[in-house]
Amino acid sequence: GCENMSYFQMLTPAAGRQGVVDFVVSCVDRSGANPCPPVIVGVGIGGTADKTMAIAKRALLRPVGQPHPDSEVAALEAELLEKINALGIGPIGVGGVTTALAAHVETFPCHIASLPVAVNLQCHSARSMMEVL
Repeated sequence: GCENMSYFQMLTPAAGRQGVVDFVVSCVDRSGANPCPPVIVGVGIGGTADKTMAIAKRALLRPVGQPHPDSEVAALEAELLEKINALGIGPIGVGGVTTALAAHVETFPCHIASLPVAVNLQCHSARSMMEVL
């Protein structure tokens, strides 16, 4: 069935950008068809654990496909979307090139010794219901 799926991991700063990409893509891969793709992938980076989860959810509120205003973050979003769609999960998990319609990232300052990352997957049904409301 349709589920709203969330993930959190406290990476080490040494994991860097590649660690964030690997974590986010693996979360979508593990979720497979459970969140009823095509999904919007909300990612939070920074803050405390609870703040990170909140900004991952807030990332879903941006208009679909609107890039982040910071060019570095926008480039990360584009890379995430490309790698997520390369998984081949596709709509409803039957395969194809559109596993996600967008990947939106929000960031927040955090302690230099931490790299918190949260992922929130918003399913098609949730978007459809929000449009009705």
